[in-house]
Amino acid sequence: MDEKLKDKKVSAISLGCDKNRVDLEKMLFRLKDMGLEIVAEPQEADIVIVNTCAFIQPARQEAIDNIFEMCHLKASGVIEKVIVSGCLAQRYKKDLEKEIPEVDAILTAEDNENVCAIVAQLYQAKHKDAKKKNDGRIFTNRGSFAYLKIAEGCNNVCSYCTIPRIKGRYQSYDMKLVVKEAEYLAQNGIKELVLVAQDVTRYGEDWDGQNCLIDLCKKLAKIEGIEWIRLHYAYPEKTSKALLDYIVKEPKMCKYLDMPLQHIDRKILASMRRRLNEEKTRELVEKIKTEYPQIAIRTTFIVGYPGETKEDFKKLCDFCKETKFDYAGFFPFYKEENTPSFYMKKQLSNWTKQRRFKKIKKLQAGIVFEKAKENMGKVFKVLIDYFDENRGIYVGHSEFLSPTVDFAVEIEDNINIETGKFVDVQFVGFDGENYKGVYYESSK
Repeated sequence: MDEKLKDKKVSAISLGCDKNRVDLEKMLFRLKDMGLEIVAEPQEADIVIVNTCAFIQPARQEAIDNIFEMCHLKASGVIEKVIVSGCLAQRYKKDLEKEIPEVDAILTAEDNENVCAIVAQLYQAKHKDAKKKNDGRIFTNRGSFAYLKIAEGCNNVCSYCTIPRIKGRYQSYDMKLVVKEAEYLAQNGIKELVLVAQDVTRYGEDWDGQNCLIDLCKKLAKIEGIEWIRLHYAYPEKTSKALLDYIVKEPKMCKYLDMPLQHIDRKILASMRRRLNEEKTRELVEKIKTEYPQIAIRTTFIVGYPGETKEDFKKLCDFCKETKFDYAGFFPFYKEENTPSFYMKKQLSNWTKQRRFKKIKKLQAGIVFEKAKENMGKVFKVLIDYFDENRGIYVGHSEFLSPTVDFAVEIEDNINIETGKFVDVQFVGFDGENYKGVYYESSK
């Protein structure tokens, strides 16, 4: 290592989605492999990477706020270099270079693999690329789970979404490389793979038109050490009977599906350019709930979309009441530049959007409490993620609770529980934020 880089420390702030987090973890590994030290706190680092999101306006504002905060630390002499990566860098590179010149480097997706050379250049240091690329990971999550990105980009043309313009068309990752990365994760103590992509259900179709998601999952299920495989972002029109059958049949597949629906009204769905209409969406949800009741459903909805009437919003509320989704997230509509919905007429006021947003969140909270009551006294297999030293409790998640997304499981037991292990936990309480559990004696 060049003397100019000796003893340099790197820290990162991850604001992006799980897919961006994977990219960041690989960058951190390359920098560590280069000889730099990775530290948790930005104030202890020489170089800080701000990994950003640009999906909606609040995410962009959060990213900009963090960039300015790191630039302030740089101006104060606390840190030396500020690097920006992720979707904000991808979408607004020229604007960032012009508006925030204090940033030392702005990395697009193509730059991620060259992060070591870019850091060396910032210090005018010599650097030789390794002959063999090492794509390990520095895990930034607490717990024995890891996100496994299986594709980049998106071919869907939803009227409100900027992702295809930021990330480009859908590109499935080579299956052999995905399996190899999963094997690496298993060798490093990972027990659960959370498969992520903008749309996992289209995996492989960009090669020869054949869907390869089940084939990939079969290979992943054979990896020793991997006990759970979870799917995030399954598009409704691609959630086939074959996939549902496989999830139920394969013991390692979590009986869980993250399937964004976005709305239920036929006019709104058509305007959103969603491929399933109201009738087909209802049929799919009913099919899962009746024929595959063991599968928990997480979904997301947008409220306050242009042209959404009181009747349309009531229909969405009634749909949630009737369906009683296990988990549902809601987002007020945000106008995103260069998307069709940005130019639509009948835009709703922020006041109306926020009022509807709060109302439907309250509705779902009531549903969640009802469903939580049904779980009281039941015993679930829980993967212990970490020990919270401040509160003296262990925190984990079950097969039906996606880590960091859904509710956690909190257990007070300092004798029988160990992080990274599976234990049986009896659910005894729910506070609206997390489940409370006790170690179940049969798991001794």
